[in-house]
Amino acid sequence: MIYFFLVDINTYSTWLEIDLKAIKNNAALIREKTGVEVMAVIKANGYGHGARPAAQAAIAGGATWIGVARIEEALALRRAGISCKILVLGFTPAAKVPEAIEHNITVALFDPELARNYLDYVNIHGGTLHAHLKVETGMGRLGMNPALVASFLEGLKDTAIQVDGIFTHLARADEPHSDSTPRQLAIFDTLLADLERKGLKPEKVHAANSAAVLNFPQSYYDIVRPGDLIFGMSPTGDTLPAGFKPALTWKARIISLHNFPAGQGISYGSTYVTSKEERIGVMPTGYGDGFRRAENQQVLVGGKRVNIVGRVCMDQCMLQLDSVPDAKVGDEIVLIGTQGDETLSVDEVAKRWGTINYEVVCGLADRLPRIYNE
Repeated sequence: MIYFFLVDINTYSTWLEIDLKAIKNNAALIREKTGVEVMAVIKANGYGHGARPAAQAAIAGGATWIGVARIEEALALRRAGISCKILVLGFTPAAKVPEAIEHNITVALFDPELARNYLDYVNIHGGTLHAHLKVETGMGRLGMNPALVASFLEGLKDTAIQVDGIFTHLARADEPHSDSTPRQLAIFDTLLADLERKGLKPEKVHAANSAAVLNFPQSYYDIVRPGDLIFGMSPTGDTLPAGFKPALTWKARIISLHNFPAGQGISYGSTYVTSKEERIGVMPTGYGDGFRRAENQQVLVGGKRVNIVGRVCMDQCMLQLDSVPDAKVGDEIVLIGTQGDETLSVDEVAKRWGTINYEVVCGLADRLPRIYNE
């Protein structure tokens, strides 16, 4: 991944602009709203925004933790100079335990056998492994059965694994009227009370993802774990709460214009055929960049919505520009973001693609230059 700061955007044909001030602002709003520590989830290359710059901006906004999915992501952040607390939320191979210890990376525990493997590596290589225990309360994914937790923690006393935290993951926090989240939290709270009575409760407790930050204050505990909200994207598909700002804009340029006669096929398969003389522009962006090969798509040119016509190619797609007669080669195109009075949000793009905003931004290709505005 190559990062660009203070560059001349005229040197690029398609690129992403990342507003680091927005990430900082969003982290600060979450900290203010919840009143607890913020763990900014920066997995999957910072949801496509760039892991290191996103982490730095979130920390500047008050985040005290960074959450990632894999140990490789955590190690990359350490190499990039990120020194705050980092939790690997998913699986860490036992062979990576020495590196986790060396670089002060906290791992997730969710299986007794895996924990025993971790302990073997710690005992061989030395040091203390810091960990948070993940509990299964209804997500149906990673997590330890609540009935096993107390004995598991008891068994780790006086070992080289130090369990500093305990957490769970909420499956339907984006559905505020469902009883799913209250049910999960009730299971979690019952477990926490039992651990408290037995003197086994870890210091840090966390459960809230972005949707829970908005919908379930009872899930805040000691730390919240926002991902989507850090980047100014709605975790529910609804309008963002006041004050939150999208961090990402995707832009390109018109690289070619042609007036084609009636009957001209456009792109592979000629699925679109001009019905009259039409003005067709070429945009140097395609599915190789993460722009889906889907139908009925639009972009912004000259502050107006224009249709993409014909099939999206790997590196280009074509625009019907009759409604923008002044458009010319070199003009800016917006694929996600605002131009003039029009906005194409990442949620609208996700809806056209039949997916969620997370998948849109996580699928943005490495070859897209990331230009950071501070």
